[in-house]
Amino acid sequence: MHSTKANPAKARSPLPVASALRALAEPTRVRMLCLLRGGPLCVGDLVEVLGVLQPNASRHLAYLRRVQLVEDERRGSWTFYRLAAASPGFHRKLLGLLDAAAAGLPEARRDAATLRKLQAKGGCCPKRSKGGR
Repeated sequence: MHSTKANPAKARSPLPVASALRALAEPTRVRMLCLLRGGPLCVGDLVEVLGVLQPNASRHLAYLRRVQLVEDERRGSWTFYRLAAASPGFHRKLLGLLDAAAAGLPEARRDAATLRKLQAKGGCCPKRSKGGR
């Protein structure tokens, strides 16, 4: 049985406003955040759905992690990303803007359909449950 360990929750400083707004200025990051609204995804799933190279996806995810919009979690050999829990105020409102941002990106609807097809096939890697099953 594999153990699952989430990155330890650190005392969170306020969401860096300018950096968070810059995160939404990049369409690929908005598309990633929209996909993550449906739950955790591994990098491979995001690469396949978005049609980007893995190093580019990882760079975008690192940026989103730095500005506290996503969190990562190791599950065996895989790293999964999920939206960070919204803290009150600016962060919560920013996450609420994702639906409006996605409406302005024609790719967002296609991404959702592509992800559903990918998940129906089992995704890019074995989905490790929290219990390692």
